Amino acid sequence: MNEQQLHEVLQQQFGFDDFRPGQQPVIEAILNHQDTLAILPTGAGKTLLYQLPARILPGSVIVISPLLSLMQDQVNRLRQLGEKQVTMLSSIQTRAQQQATMNHLAHFKYIFASPETITKPEVMAQLKQIKIAMIVIDEAHCVSQWGPEFRPQYLLLKTLLADVSHDVTLMLTATATQRVQDDILIKLGLRVRQVTVVRQSVNRPNIFLSVQTSTSQTDKQTQLLQLVKTLGGAGIVYFSSRKQASQVAQWLQEQTGLNVAAYHAGMSQTTRYKIQHQFMNNQLQVICATSAFGMGIDKEDIRFVIHYHVPANLENYVQEIGRAGRDGQQSLAVILYSPGDEYIQVNLSDLTIPSDAVVNDFMSGQIKAEQLGDVGDLLDFYRSQHLQTEQIIQIFQQQRQKNRHNLDQLLQYVNTTGCRRAVILNYFGEQLLTHNESCCDGFDNPLNIEQLGLKKIEKTSIKPNVQSWQSRLNQLYFVKS
Repeated sequence: MNEQQLHEVLQQQFGFDDFRPGQQPVIEAILNHQDTLAILPTGAGKTLLYQLPARILPGSVIVISPLLSLMQDQVNRLRQLGEKQVTMLSSIQTRAQQQATMNHLAHFKYIFASPETITKPEVMAQLKQIKIAMIVIDEAHCVSQWGPEFRPQYLLLKTLLADVSHDVTLMLTATATQRVQDDILIKLGLRVRQVTVVRQSVNRPNIFLSVQTSTSQTDKQTQLLQLVKTLGGAGIVYFSSRKQASQVAQWLQEQTGLNVAAYHAGMSQTTRYKIQHQFMNNQLQVICATSAFGMGIDKEDIRFVIHYHVPANLENYVQEIGRAGRDGQQSLAVILYSPGDEYIQVNLSDLTIPSDAVVNDFMSGQIKAEQLGDVGDLLDFYRSQHLQTEQIIQIFQQQRQKNRHNLDQLLQYVNTTGCRRAVILNYFGEQLLTHNESCCDGFDNPLNIEQLGLKKIEKTSIKPNVQSWQSRLNQLYFVKS
């Protein structure tokens, strides 16, 4: 297919006159059956990268996604576009619903699933029976970031790609250093030199970067309140603690009169979907969230992202602040930093990565998986893969060192007195061409909200429509086969 024909498909079937930066070379590589890693910033239109080729290539498209809410959003959008041959395999379905979907996989053009579901032996067996045009791994940085210590099923995607016949593999992410890029390909069993890599800059010049230092938690809360009361548009405040996200959300609502809600993984799936739906429809102005919130949030007018606690690394930070200003308008990213905040991330890392002693006790049978919660599931996975005690300990030691190194890089950004954007771009192997006053608060350039043009937000009079979000939720989960 030549360039003119490609643009005709874009215009006639998607209603766009031109491709966004990075889209065309990715689509051309896919249509040439080249495995492709697309590193494009948030808001770059990554769903088109598999939807357009799907109109041309014969066979089903498997989309592997990390979050149910992200899959739900993508499934719903496809259905709104008139696509009927779309389904989702998930833990929310009953066994009967899953089996009905499995029995008719060949009837679907798009099949969405999590790594945990798609790598089940019975699912892989069914996939081998159908024609697959493309396997898409969305948020591909999770292969490197989550695989070793959080969701090890990402490591089984290597087996999926090797055993299930498909024409091409597409990996999508908004951020990846060269090290992460190579790690993704190695963990997926792909040859680095045989994969086409399309990369766009992570730079988002319309987001002003700032770090506000506080001397105490009371001081930090005062700074947060002042920012939320002064800033204009919708916003997200990120926390490392579920408890604090909930407490501060309630406090902010009382102090500001705005519609504020908490969002974290400790909530039910239904509650989380309701909150996301209300935020997207401007029934909530501010979300106080853990990192569980954000992937797939395609809301163009988010004006600010505030981090109440420092994130674990610069990759996460760039992903999260990238949810602001997708409409190209001026936006703001602020870290509220108190010296010592970094130890929250150190402690979280220590909680999720088992010690050498715990690994030894588990492998020798002195501790059972159910006694360790999520850590027990992680260890049980590695044992099921026939790894020896020493191998598991080495994996966790390497991951612990990597986490500490990444946190050190984040702290360099926090503590710099120079250009913050230059620190970020340098981390991702890029260079800043120009620095100006609308860039960041480096070089003693104070944050001036009025100068940035971010007006005060007003509380909406719209009340949440419970029936509306509940109906949408039900429509997503009942799949006709």
